[in-house]
Amino acid sequence: MLFREAKPVKAAFRDIRNYLAGQFVGATRDETLLDEVLKCLFCKLYAEMGRAELQTEESDSVKLAKQVRSVFGLVRRDFSDIYPSDAEILLDPDSIAFVLRECGFSLLDASSDPIGDAFEVFAGSESRGRAGQFFTPRSVTDLLVAAVDPKLGESVVDPACGAGGFLSSVVRYHEANGVAPKQLAEKVAPTLYGIDKDDYLTRLAKLHVALLSGGHPHIHCADSIALQNGKPEFRKELPAEGFDVLLTNPPFGVRIVAAKEEVLRTFQLARKWQVDKKSGLLAPTSIVSNRVPPQVLFIERSLSLLREGGRLGMVVPESLLSNNSERHVMGYLLQAADVQAVIGMPEALFKTSGKGGTHTKTCLIIATKLGAKSKQSKSVFMAEAKWCGHDSRARAIPHNDIPTIADNLSNYRGGKKLAPSHLGFLVDKDKISSNVLSPRYYDPELEKEFEVLARTHHLLLFGDLLKAGVLSVSTGDELGKLAYGTGDVPFIRTSDISNWEIKADPKHGVDRKIFERLRKKQDVQVGDLLMVKDGTYLVGTCAIVTSNDEELIYQSHLYKIRVNPNDVGLNPYILLAVLSSPLVQRQVKSKQFTQDIIDSLGERIKELVLPVPKDEKSRAQITKMVSSAVAKRVEARELAKQARLAVAAVG
Repeated sequence: MLFREAKPVKAAFRDIRNYLAGQFVGATRDETLLDEVLKCLFCKLYAEMGRAELQTEESDSVKLAKQVRSVFGLVRRDFSDIYPSDAEILLDPDSIAFVLRECGFSLLDASSDPIGDAFEVFAGSESRGRAGQFFTPRSVTDLLVAAVDPKLGESVVDPACGAGGFLSSVVRYHEANGVAPKQLAEKVAPTLYGIDKDDYLTRLAKLHVALLSGGHPHIHCADSIALQNGKPEFRKELPAEGFDVLLTNPPFGVRIVAAKEEVLRTFQLARKWQVDKKSGLLAPTSIVSNRVPPQVLFIERSLSLLREGGRLGMVVPESLLSNNSERHVMGYLLQAADVQAVIGMPEALFKTSGKGGTHTKTCLIIATKLGAKSKQSKSVFMAEAKWCGHDSRARAIPHNDIPTIADNLSNYRGGKKLAPSHLGFLVDKDKISSNVLSPRYYDPELEKEFEVLARTHHLLLFGDLLKAGVLSVSTGDELGKLAYGTGDVPFIRTSDISNWEIKADPKHGVDRKIFERLRKKQDVQVGDLLMVKDGTYLVGTCAIVTSNDEELIYQSHLYKIRVNPNDVGLNPYILLAVLSSPLVQRQVKSKQFTQDIIDSLGERIKELVLPVPKDEKSRAQITKMVSSAVAKRVEARELAKQARLAVAAVG
C-alpha cells in the first residue's frame, strides 16, 4: 500500500483540504471537497477489508486513479442508497493519489474515528453552529455510549444526529467489544437510526456510519419534534414498540423556533406549569406557550421515542438543570425516568477556536425510562469536570477529567465503593432541591469543609440572617445609556466592583436630579456592601461603601447588603471578608444559574452558608485587618486623585 507513515489524522485532513482547495478544478466549497474525500475513503475501506485491491505503491497516479474508480463502482453498487448509479469520483488522478498517500491511518481501527475527524476539518465551518447545533466531542459520545451499554441487536436512535457522532461511537463500542466486521454490517448498522432536519448532515451521518460499519443505517431527514418529514410512512419506519437506546445532543437556543403551534399543543412541556394547590407539585395548565426552546421539547420527545426500560444518554445545557424557570422540565424528567447520573462539563467543551464554537456550559444526563413496574434508584451519581483536554481556544492541554469520571461511574455501577469528590459523588434523590440537577449545585467537598469548620465557626445561613433582621438586602435601578455622562454622580455597575473597592467611572456619571429622585429609595449608607448579583465571571464580587462613596446610584445587577445591629458578632468588615472567602465564593459559583444570556445568583443568595468565627478575638482581628485595608485603599485613591490634579495646578 502506498499510504505514508501516519501523521496526526486531523493534520492529514487539513493538508488534504488545503491541497484540494488549491489544486482541484471544479469546486472550492468544503462540502464538495469532503464528498470527494469520502468517496476515496470508501475505496480505501474496501481495500482494508480485502474486498478490493489498490496497488497504491504505484507512482503512476493515472493507473492508481483507474483502480480507485473501479473500486468505487463496487461501492456505488453496494451503497445505492448513498450514491446514485451515475455518481463518479470527480477528483483528477493527482488529487486522488494525494488523498490516499496522506491517509496513512486505518479505517478499521476501533480506537479512532478518522471519518469524524474529516467532518471536523471540512464540514466544521459549514455545519458547526447551524440552528444551535455543534458536533459533540468524541470523549462525550464515547462516555454516554459506554454508560447506556447498547447490546448487539438493540435499536439505537439519535433524534438530532447531525453528522452521526453518537451512532459512530456505537459502532466503535461494538467493535471494541469483539463484534466482527461482518456482524457490524449485518447486525449493528441496521439497528442504528438517525434523524436530523439538515439534509446535508443526514447524508454525512449515513456516510459516516456506513464507512465505519460497512452496513446500512436508517438515517432520515425529518423533524424530530413533529416526527414528520412530509411522508406519511415515516413513523412506520421507526420501531413501533420504541427504541432500546436513545443518544443525542439536541440543538440549544431560546431564540430557535422549535415547532409550530399545532405541534406544540401535543407536548406537555410546551404548556405553562404552575403549582397545584392540592398536591403542592408543579403541573401543566391548558395554556400553551408560543415559544419553547428545542432542548425542552427534546426531553419529552426523547422519552416518547423510548420503550419502557429504554436507556437515555443526552447532552443538555446546564441552565435546563438549574434554572428556576425550568423546574417543571426536570420535574417531568424525574417522574418519567430514573435519572442515574448527571455529569457537568467545562464551558470549553464545545469551543473549537478562539472565536469558533460556543462556551455554553452543558451536562450529560443518563437515565432509564420508567414503566408501570419500574422502581426509582435512591441516589444519583454526579460529577463535575473542570477540564476536557482542551482550553477555551481549543488548544490541547494535558488535563482531562472526563476519562476519570467515566471510570468512576463504571466502578460505581460495578459495585465498587466511591470516594466522594467532584469527579464522582452520590446525591440522595430525596435531597434534590427544587428539581435542581446541576452537579455543581451539590459540592461534596464543601460539605466536608463545613463539617471541619463547625467546630470553630458559626455556620449561618444567609436566608436565616435575613429573616432574623441581622441582614437586609435590596437591588438597584437601571437608568439607560442616555443617562450616562449627564452629570457627576457615579452610576455604579458590576464592572466598577473590584478588590473591595467601588471604582467609579467618570464617563458614567449621571445628573444630580436622577440621584435626588432615587436617593431615598436606594438609601446608600457608609458600611453597606455592594455585591455583584448578575454577570458572567464577576458574580459574588464585593465592595464596601466608604465616606467617599456616599453619593452614588447602583444598578439592578448589584445587591446592597446592610448589616443591622445584632448579637451574632457580625459587622460589615467581617461580612465583607466572609463573603469574599474562598468557601463562600465556591458556593456562589455552585448556586448561580443562567438567566437569559448571563449568570445570576438571584434568590439563591439566601442559600449561602456564612462561616463566622466563634472566637471573639478572631472576629476582632478580622475586623481590624479589613478596616485597615479599606482605609489604606481609600487613602491611596485620594493620593492618586490629588496627584492627577497637581499635574495641571497653577502657581
